[in-house]
Amino acid sequence: MEKVLIITYYWPPAGGPGVQRWLKFVKYLRDFGIEPVVYIPENPNYPLLDDSLENEIPEGITILKKPIFEPYQIAGLFSKAQTKTISKGIIAAEKNQSFVQKSLLFIRGNLFIPDARKFWIKPSVKFLKTYLKEEGIKKIITTGPPHSLHLIGLKLKQELDLKWIADFRDPWTQIGYHKKLKLTESSKKKHLNLEREVLNSANQIITTSFTTKAEFKEKTSKPISVITNGFDAEENEAQTNELDGKFSISHIGSLLSERNPENLWKALAELVKENSDFEKDLELKLAGTVSEEVISSIKSTGLGDKLQLLGYVSHNQAIALQQKSSLLLLIEINSEETRGIIPGKLFEYLMSKRPILAIGPQKWDVQQILEETDSGEYFQYSARNKLKGVILSQYKKYKEGDANFVKGEISQYGRKNLTEELASLIKSV
Repeated sequence: MEKVLIITYYWPPAGGPGVQRWLKFVKYLRDFGIEPVVYIPENPNYPLLDDSLENEIPEGITILKKPIFEPYQIAGLFSKAQTKTISKGIIAAEKNQSFVQKSLLFIRGNLFIPDARKFWIKPSVKFLKTYLKEEGIKKIITTGPPHSLHLIGLKLKQELDLKWIADFRDPWTQIGYHKKLKLTESSKKKHLNLEREVLNSANQIITTSFTTKAEFKEKTSKPISVITNGFDAEENEAQTNELDGKFSISHIGSLLSERNPENLWKALAELVKENSDFEKDLELKLAGTVSEEVISSIKSTGLGDKLQLLGYVSHNQAIALQQKSSLLLLIEINSEETRGIIPGKLFEYLMSKRPILAIGPQKWDVQQILEETDSGEYFQYSARNKLKGVILSQYKKYKEGDANFVKGEISQYGRKNLTEELASLIKSV
């Protein structure tokens, strides 16, 4: 088989959606004539852990490891809790930021460009240059964020005769939190220059969204393909037809301070006051890290007794929760920069065949997928009355005993089909 080196920061036992994209690609690449070799840090500082994902690493895969120095360990001496929060991408609103958090954000944005994993670039290039030559591997893939990994690919491309694919799971300079890093003008230019150099040096670029592809096309003439995240059909074998006894509305994943649809909470609170049966049946389940702003917002509407904070759940637990819920929430920050963010959990939501209630920015890429698969409805943040009407409609189906499983065509988002697309791309580069 043709060998390809995959350079990734996130790998089991890391938890969360970031690890699953390339874990699943690696799981299926051999089926399409590609032998993956994976390069990861030996001692990473993962904000989330999920040991269950280690069971999905294919037998016999070569995994290379090299130590990494991460300044989060030093920053933790000042405030371990705030350092961990920032490393998860949870940044409080400006008015709620402490002096320590403001300082950490400034340091993170201006001293560690493109990110705090920059110290892994030099030793990785030195090690991989020798390894690639010895093994005769001519193709590499880098995936970010962290975008430091793309700089490893850039250096290797400059020094060796190889083909390089740069995979962007999220945008770089146009991602929502970028503006919160308190960047100086000089730092902004450095980010933009590095992004431009990566985009114009890679042989092939992959994005996970249509908007990011469009944005990158304005910065480079290099070929760009969209390969979204997806779901693993093998995990669907345990599909259950049993729903919660309650009318459960669930969200799986982080809810940042700006990912707070106040009109949704108000719509639910109004339905609770207007409908005694709804009041008895409603459960609001949030799994994952939830910011204090979101919790306070929910409680302020009187929904505190309906709220269940489940904390981080394993991948398998998340799948079970999705399958048993009456409605699944997909929520994104309401800004132009987030139009191209398609959360990985969308595709697992599709697999669960439960109706999706998506709330996000105008012209959100998610709307296209929901309409294509007939799997749910999309709303802007202001759509309070429309939200209320759809929730009530779904509740009536629940009361009538209608399991309401989604029946749209979703196979194109299966991990194996997406891996076949990737393998074709690797072979053609």
